[in-house]
Amino acid sequence: MMYYNLIMLGKKNKLNYKKIIDIVETQSSILDLGTGEGTLLKLLINEKNCSGLGVEINQNAVIKSLEKGLSVIQGNLDEGLHMFSDKQFDYAILNQTLQSVQKPDFVIEEMLRVAKKCIISFPNFAYYKVRFYLFFKGKMPKSKMLPYEWYNTPNIHLLTVKDFFEFSKMRKIKILNSIYMQNGNTCNYINKNLANILSEEVIFICSR
Repeated sequence: MMYYNLIMLGKKNKLNYKKIIDIVETQSSILDLGTGEGTLLKLLINEKNCSGLGVEINQNAVIKSLEKGLSVIQGNLDEGLHMFSDKQFDYAILNQTLQSVQKPDFVIEEMLRVAKKCIISFPNFAYYKVRFYLFFKGKMPKSKMLPYEWYNTPNIHLLTVKDFFEFSKMRKIKILNSIYMQNGNTCNYINKNLANILSEEVIFICSR
């Protein structure tokens, strides 16, 4: 069984982690969803003095997280976060995981229920290189952000920046900030109007 969070190249993953760490305030309480082996959660605890709990579906990943001294439970995000109370956490984080869950809308609503703020990152399927790949090769795109074949990918709900903005408006979700990235680096020249075509990856900070 695959981890919820995508297996990314190490350098790019570290850059993504750094952006999220910069967002989170010191001594915050964290719920890390699709925590994998707990790398991001461990960094937040060590670097920002956060208290944290992870949820991961893969048993082997849970064991590796526990070996790091982390508090991680095995659970399926698509079944909800009923074990947590309203606004129990300062932040709920869903890093490179949204596109691989069965019920992304339900997962987002549950995040907004249990946390004051949510951090959601995902690869943008409308990125211009993805469009060119599909147009010229006529096949499902493959890249560092989307490294799988069509038949073995964990990504079942690929989405775009524009999709998320429209979803948030429809569900009355507040987008507090958005960070647009290429090759793991923040691109300050990309604004909302250009983000759908120029951003390879996006990080949204949301709330109710």
